[in-house]
Amino acid sequence: MKIFAIGRNYTEHIKELNNERPDEPVIFTKPDTAILRKNAPFYYPNFSNDIHYEVELLIKIKHQGKGIEEKFARKYYEEVGIGIDFTARDLQQKAKTKGLPWDLAKGFNGSAPMSAFYPIADFGGLEDLNFSLKVDGELRQKGNTKLMLFSFDYIVSYLSRFFTLNKGDIIFTGTPKGVGPVNIGNRLEAFIEDKKLLDFEVK
Repeated sequence: MKIFAIGRNYTEHIKELNNERPDEPVIFTKPDTAILRKNAPFYYPNFSNDIHYEVELLIKIKHQGKGIEEKFARKYYEEVGIGIDFTARDLQQKAKTKGLPWDLAKGFNGSAPMSAFYPIADFGGLEDLNFSLKVDGELRQKGNTKLMLFSFDYIVSYLSRFFTLNKGDIIFTGTPKGVGPVNIGNRLEAFIEDKKLLDFEVK
């Protein structure tokens, strides 16, 4: 199983981090050791002092494909979930400053809490889907798929140009504005529409 993630896919998030708007999807990966399931707690690592939350919608590939045309991409996924792309912002900034890869900042153990996956039809489709994150009961992030720079189908097609997509591969599709730091003791709750799919603590 592979975990792909799309950076800079919501304009307001690009602005809040002072990044350039990309012409093509920004791709990074996480190892499977990053996954946290079933609302397992996130343990704050000792190598960072600035871990940020980034809530994202996830899609799961249902069968193998490569070189997929965008018009056929929808045949390759049918379930959606929600996850957190935890980022060690201090490590990321250090790497960016030196022009180095930032795998450590994104792929460390536990950096990818994710919910179970549900049929897209349960939510009426992906074209106008709301998702959000609360920290200690306070709304911190709210996004809608209409605001994505690159659609789900385009992302699947684009990835398949470079990687063979296999059944079970997971794609983090980008975060909206409102990212920020977490601290030990915080409780994070993530929603698709009004359905709470994640609820876990930072320890």
